[in-house]
Amino acid sequence: MTHDIRVVTEAELRGVVTLNKDTIRVIEKAFSALSDDGVIMPPVMSMELADVNGEVDVKTAYIPGFDGFAIKVSPGFFDNPKLGLPSLNGLMVLFSAKTGMVQAVFLDNGYLTDLRTAAAGAVAAHHLAPDVVHTAGVIGTGVQARLQMKAAHIVRPFQRLLVWGRDAAHAQACADDLARDLKCEARVVAHPGDLVMASQLVVTTTPARDPIVKARWLHPELHITAMGSDQDGKNEIEPEALIKADLYVADRAAQAEKLGELRSAIAAGIWDKGTPSELGDVITGRARGRRSDADITIADLTGTGVQDTAIATHVFERLKNGTVGTVISA
Repeated sequence: MTHDIRVVTEAELRGVVTLNKDTIRVIEKAFSALSDDGVIMPPVMSMELADVNGEVDVKTAYIPGFDGFAIKVSPGFFDNPKLGLPSLNGLMVLFSAKTGMVQAVFLDNGYLTDLRTAAAGAVAAHHLAPDVVHTAGVIGTGVQARLQMKAAHIVRPFQRLLVWGRDAAHAQACADDLARDLKCEARVVAHPGDLVMASQLVVTTTPARDPIVKARWLHPELHITAMGSDQDGKNEIEPEALIKADLYVADRAAQAEKLGELRSAIAAGIWDKGTPSELGDVITGRARGRRSDADITIADLTGTGVQDTAIATHVFERLKNGTVGTVISA
């Protein structure tokens, strides 16, 4: 007996799903589900390939009530641009949650991961940033830096954007792109401290292994979403900042202890606040969020399998009764 499998390329996926309020709601729903007991989400399988300046992550999750579950393979080979190739690629495989049969293969080259990661940043900003954000800042200049700011602008429509990156030319290109796309003022700053101290919302999007954001730069009315630390050894935020913040929230506490900014605070021996709240608990009201505009808040997003299952099932639903992709029998 054969069954149909839909194979969809990145170009085809770009015509099906984009970064918008619907995508953000899908990822918010995934975090809410993660707050419940029924989700099955094994630890991330992660390999660092130091010899080739690469890494590979495998993530998955089963969410009760969802028709399918995804397994995502996400390689990052950071010398690829020298070869004229993108740093990130990968794919998602969607399985039926009832039969375990393969339903679809999304050859997205990381596109769906980019979307769900940016949407997660928007969810964090929606629930943790001040209600009014005049100035936002992004540390990093790549694809995710651009998407994070586009996502943040949907939920907190700021008027001014600051950009910092190690390469001034890349930072200027990022600022120019975002100024055009968001119709806002965007400029490059020479020092990350200037960016943090002038912003109410900051997103860090780098693979840094030494902290870029210092605790002494934190100030009232600041929210930081840190999404670059997703492997042991990465660290964008000075560990003392997590202690100084009024509220620190992880996407998944157990995962952040091993891969996120929390890992660095634990390794430094300064984390004394026990198990932190998770973003899903804030969304559902099981844990407190921002209490006032004056609070300093930090969200530590390491990337979760529920996000992958959520975006994959969302895409598959949109593909139903359509002709997008190639159907093969297996």
